Amino acid sequence: MTKQLVERLLGPVTLLLLALTTWLGLFVTPPDAIQGNLARLLYVHPAVAWVALYVSFGTSVIASALYLWRRTRSMVMDRIAYCAMEISAVFIALTLITGSIWGRPTWGVWWAWDARLTSTAVFEVFALAYLALRRANNDPEIRARRCAVFALIAAINVPLVHFSVDWWTTLHQGATVFTEGGQLLVHGIMLWTMMISFVAFTLLFFWLLRARYRLEARRDQRYQSVLDEALLQRRREGVH
Repeated sequence: MTKQLVERLLGPVTLLLLALTTWLGLFVTPPDAIQGNLARLLYVHPAVAWVALYVSFGTSVIASALYLWRRTRSMVMDRIAYCAMEISAVFIALTLITGSIWGRPTWGVWWAWDARLTSTAVFEVFALAYLALRRANNDPEIRARRCAVFALIAAINVPLVHFSVDWWTTLHQGATVFTEGGQLLVHGIMLWTMMISFVAFTLLFFWLLRARYRLEARRDQRYQSVLDEALLQRRREGVH
């Protein structure tokens, strides 16, 4: 009953928090002293990047690792890894788009071969390569194993993206919320709005994952039904 209630409330709560983020971000929070209204992207871009690089991709990597481990190997883990990576590819693209919108008036260009931007773009290439690899083999077990290994290899890029602003001199700003010493950079209603945006987009990911997983499970069931019917028909032809 609790699980059903959570699933039933996930969509409405997500929609409510997204609407609240939009209202607070556009009409309640004040413009930034330096960037003006452009700083309102603070309530979208970081949260989208958080989902893209950590929540969705992290879910895919964990599910892939669980699939490769014999004790937890199941097609459920493979489906979760695939669906999460698919969502990650979308959110990485949104990260690059919102980042470019922010960068044009701030840096004067839509795109620069900055360490953070470039490593994030490489991340998108890895995500798309994973999705392409899913179509390279129709054998479910071989496909799942190859994709799981590829996801773990692609995870090497995560620390490159995360620490790029510290390891190299970049146009991209450093920490958005906390300094290295742990001091807050965002305060008051701006901080609350930003935190709500993180929760809203994280819940959005889980809502999308749940919906996408259901579609993938139904597709696999249909595929297995067609395969079983074809095998049954072949046996009948052999008998005759």
